Amino acid sequence: MPHRTFTLFDPIQAGALQLANRIVMAPLTRNRAPNAIPTPMMAEYYGQRSSAGLIISEATAISQQGQGYANVPGLYAIEQLDGWKHVTQRVHAAGGKIVVQLWHVGRVSHTSLQPHGGQPVAPSAIAAKTKTVLIQEGVTTFVETSEPRALHAHELPDIVHTYQAAARNAVETAHFDGVEIHAANGYLLDQFLKAGSNLRRDDYGGSIENRARLLLEVVQSVTQAIGAEKTGIRLSPVTPANDAFDPDPQPLFDYVVRELASFKLAYVHVIEGETRGERVMPDRPFDYIGLRRAYRSASGKGAWMVNNGLDKALAEQAIADGADLVAFGRPFIANPDLVERIRRNKPWTEGDLSTYYGGDAKGYTDYPTLYPSQPR
Repeated sequence: MPHRTFTLFDPIQAGALQLANRIVMAPLTRNRAPNAIPTPMMAEYYGQRSSAGLIISEATAISQQGQGYANVPGLYAIEQLDGWKHVTQRVHAAGGKIVVQLWHVGRVSHTSLQPHGGQPVAPSAIAAKTKTVLIQEGVTTFVETSEPRALHAHELPDIVHTYQAAARNAVETAHFDGVEIHAANGYLLDQFLKAGSNLRRDDYGGSIENRARLLLEVVQSVTQAIGAEKTGIRLSPVTPANDAFDPDPQPLFDYVVRELASFKLAYVHVIEGETRGERVMPDRPFDYIGLRRAYRSASGKGAWMVNNGLDKALAEQAIADGADLVAFGRPFIANPDLVERIRRNKPWTEGDLSTYYGGDAKGYTDYPTLYPSQPR
C-alpha cells in the first residue's frame, strides 16, 4: 500500500467534525463523577486537553442499568446534562471538539450499582471473569462482577431507545459535537457480538448476522436521532478485556464494518490488539488492514481511527499506511499538552497509576505542561 503524505497535524473532516489535527484523546475512565454528575474539576481536566483534534469523553452510562463502575458520569438525568454542559463549554471555548462515548456495560457491573440492587444484564447468564471498581468511604476497591441475568427479547427495544435518548441528550442539551457508540472491550454491545458471551437461540444469537443485530439497531436509532455525520463507533475485535472472546473474529468484524459502511458514520474507531496491552497477539491473529479494506470496499467513507499503545513513530506510520486519525489514551492523562509534545519531539511525562481511578485533583488536573505560561 503506498504511503501518504498527510501528517499528524493536518486538519481533517470526519463527518460533521472539522478537526484541527489528527491526534485524538481516547476515552479514559477516571471515576471522578460522584452520583454520576460531571464536576467543575472535570471541565478543567478536559479543557486542559483541548488541543487534541478530537476529545472522546470517558465512557458515560446511558442509564443506571448501564453503569458498571463507581463515580462514572451519566447522560440520563438533568443534573448530569448540566454538568456535561460546563465541560463542553470549556472545551469549545478553548477551540476544541468533544464527543461523548455512549456506554452500557452489560454484565460488567455489580449489584450495588444497579437499580434496586438488581442483577446486571447480559445477552446470556454468563458471569464475566473480571473486576469492577467500587469506591467505599473514599477508598477505591476492585471487586468481582456480579452474576448477570439474560435479557429478554422484549427488553431490547427499550435499550435501543435508551441509546437514542442519550445521544439526543448529549447533542441537543449538553452540546457535545457528537457521540461515539461504545461497542468494544467486552461491554454490552460487544457481549452480543462475541460468541463467548452470547449463547442466545433467538434472533439476537447464533449466526453472525443475529449477534450483530442489536449493535446495528442501536446505530440506526442513534443516527436517526442526531445524524450519522455526528456518530462514531468503537470496536475491539480481539481484546480479552472484560472476558471478551470470539473464536473467529475476522468474519464477524468484516461483516460488522461492511454493514456500518451504509450508515455514513463520522468515524470508525478500532482498538488494535489487547486493550492497554500488546498490539500483536499471536494467539489471536487479526488482519486490521483487511478490516479497513472490507469497510472501504463496502463504500464506507467515515474516518478510520486506530488506537492502542501508539507512540509518535507508530502514529506517523499508521497515518502513512492509511489511517485517518490516531488515538492516544493514557499518555493524555499525564500530558495535557500531548499534541505540543509530539509536535516538538519533547519527552512525555509518566502518569501516576495510583491516581488513575478516583480521587481529587492530584494526578488529574495538576500535571505540568512544557512551558509555565502555557495553560494546562
